[in-house]
Amino acid sequence: MDRMIYVAMSGAKETLMAQANNSNNLANANASGFLADLQQFRSMPVFGDGFPTRVYSMSERPGTDFSRGDVKETGRDLDVAIHGDGWFAVQARDGSEAYTRRGDLQIDSAGRLTIGSGLPVLGDNGPLAIPPAEKIDIAPDGTISVVPVGQLAQEVVVVGRIKMVSPDQSQLEKGDDGLLRLRNGKRAPASAEVQLTSGNLESSNVNIVDAMVDMIELSRRYELQVKMMKTAGDIEESSASIMRIG
Repeated sequence: MDRMIYVAMSGAKETLMAQANNSNNLANANASGFLADLQQFRSMPVFGDGFPTRVYSMSERPGTDFSRGDVKETGRDLDVAIHGDGWFAVQARDGSEAYTRRGDLQIDSAGRLTIGSGLPVLGDNGPLAIPPAEKIDIAPDGTISVVPVGQLAQEVVVVGRIKMVSPDQSQLEKGDDGLLRLRNGKRAPASAEVQLTSGNLESSNVNIVDAMVDMIELSRRYELQVKMMKTAGDIEESSASIMRIG
């Protein structure tokens, strides 16, 4: 069988992988602070005996789009957005420290401060806990102040400060859980230069129109590869038919 069918099969497989990546971006278009995954194709010659006459396609995720999403005013006290560069520190499900720009904060049943996905928000000394309070205020430097239940409005208590970091973006890599970590596996130090705004929320940086266009293009590319596979099969069948006639 001509190697053409393997080239087409490779192209179809890699196109499906690219489509999965694009679909994941689209699925998170409304997720607060989500950063889109970049995608690219490149050619890879097939080396072996003789001259490399065939070239396979390869789909790669070269990195993450670090551009910022739009910041929208919500008026909710627990909605926060990073002003400028920087990241919130959270505790990932494996217990490691990770970073995100997601700022839809919640207080779970145990009193822990979490982001919308349920991951604990880290402070200077670990996960932050919020006692029952009449009012919660988050300052630009991440300091959390509360008015305890049953206390007067002027009786404010500081319960902790959200850890915010500002590592070099080139040192960050995105994991399968959508969180960012330092490539060397270490923890980034807290940065006093990072500031946040309360009552605001940063949206995803996914461009829905571009993602939809990419989805259509990838679908057509997949159909082309499938047609090439069918053509290769037809050529093989015709060749076999000619041999039988001979």
